[in-house]
Amino acid sequence: MATKPVEARYGSLHNISMAVVSTGMIGIAILHFVNNPANAPSLSMNDPRFVLFTLLALAMAYYVFVGISRYANRRPQIVIDRDGIALGFGRDLRFAWDDIEWARLRRLALRPQLEIGIAPQAFMAVNLRLSMWSFDDGLRPIRGLPTAVLVRDNGLDTRASAMLDAVRAFRPNLVKP
Repeated sequence: MATKPVEARYGSLHNISMAVVSTGMIGIAILHFVNNPANAPSLSMNDPRFVLFTLLALAMAYYVFVGISRYANRRPQIVIDRDGIALGFGRDLRFAWDDIEWARLRRLALRPQLEIGIAPQAFMAVNLRLSMWSFDDGLRPIRGLPTAVLVRDNGLDTRASAMLDAVRAFRPNLVKP
């Protein structure tokens, strides 16, 4: 029996919830200041409360945008099949099994995350645009492992453990403890 490919997409409920909650937080803040004008900051850059609430509103608006755009994006972000591993997250790259040296789970805070070791020549041939400071990116670099990538399953509809099981099904020799 052939092994089925695993596809991980952005989770609809998670991402639309993020957009709705962020919109609600902006609306509640506006409603609070409309109902209590004495507590509202003055519309001046000299008022630190105005600057603070403006920055918070911009941050919440960013999460509204992220939530809606991920909700609408139904393309797979991770595909693990007989040809290798395809990484989405705005990069749309595929690594053949020959380019992957190992895979394992590692706990990052409370959740397990999938780590993938990529052959140096394959890693250097592509530009993954990885950043330690991007909090919303599904792919992150791993400290001390220059040619490895961490796949975060936050907001995806498939857990990292299921992704590792798919790697194990296609190439059991690549799975590290």
